[in-house]
Amino acid sequence: QVQLVESGGGLVQAGVSLRLSCAASGGTFNWYIVAWFQQAPGKEREFVAGVDRTGSTQYYGDSVKGRFVISRDNAERVVYLQMNSLKPEDTAVYYCAAHQDIGVMRSATSYDYWGRGTQVTVSS
Repeated sequence: QVQLVESGGGLVQAGVSLRLSCAASGGTFNWYIVAWFQQAPGKEREFVAGVDRTGSTQYYGDSVKGRFVISRDNAERVVYLQMNSLKPEDTAVYYCAAHQDIGVMRSATSYDYWGRGTQVTVSS
C-alpha cells in the first residue's frame, strides 16, 4: 500500500505563490488517484484538487479554480499542488490522499490513504 508525505507548507503573505509536494512510497503509484484536501480549524476536510492516474485530467474545488494547479510525476512518485495568488482564506492544513477506485472523488471518505498534512498560513 502507498504511504504519503506532504511538504512545502509555510507562512506566506497574501498574493504570493507556494508549491506543495506529496511524495509517495510503497505500492504502484500510477494505480492511485491522488487528491489534495484542506482543513481549516473547526471546518470539515474540503476537496481542493485531484488528478487521474496518468496526470492528464485534473479537477478543482470552486474556491481554488483558476489559482491552483495540480500535477503528478509518476516516474518521481510525486504529486504537486501549485498555489498561486494565495488568500488568507486558503489558510489550512493541506492533506494528500489516494485511492485505487475509479475516478477522482470529491468526498474525503472515498480516500483510503492519507498523509499527515502540511500547514499553510496566509497573512493579509
